[in-house]
Amino acid sequence: MINTSEWPTDDIEIIIRKYGDMLYRLSLIMLKNESDAEDVVQETIIKYYQKSPVFVDSEHEKAWLIKVATNKCRDLLRFRGRYIQIEEKFLEQIAEEETDYGIIEALTVLPEKYRLVLTLYYIEGYRIEDIAKIISRTSSAVKMRLQKGRKLLKEIYEKEYS
Repeated sequence: MINTSEWPTDDIEIIIRKYGDMLYRLSLIMLKNESDAEDVVQETIIKYYQKSPVFVDSEHEKAWLIKVATNKCRDLLRFRGRYIQIEEKFLEQIAEEETDYGIIEALTVLPEKYRLVLTLYYIEGYRIEDIAKIISRTSSAVKMRLQKGRKLLKEIYEKEYS
């Protein structure tokens, strides 16, 4: 059992306010399940306070949190070894516009390596170089995943929504 009473409440609230929504969206897209996404965000915040890492700037802090959340999502997917059905509320929660034309839903069908880079690039607004650092790949690998991911997304979208 983790004793959270020793943690500074103000710091927890600041981190959750600053990064909670972004971590939740990322986890929700990867896991396609609300409660699992909530668990990942909670575990990520817990790890943050257990490790007490020191960061150069807020971007480094954000990248660290994304890396931890992504790894926790991958661990959960590997552990369960199953694909979760998309809940009805899923699209409503992650789509910022009501007229997303099924793009978010099509994104959830992609393999995880493409889904992750597309989410970080298009939804979270990261640059290719930053994504490369976060996922520990080269910039050219990220570009290739973006290219392949866009192609797969287009195929899925045209098949399902045209």
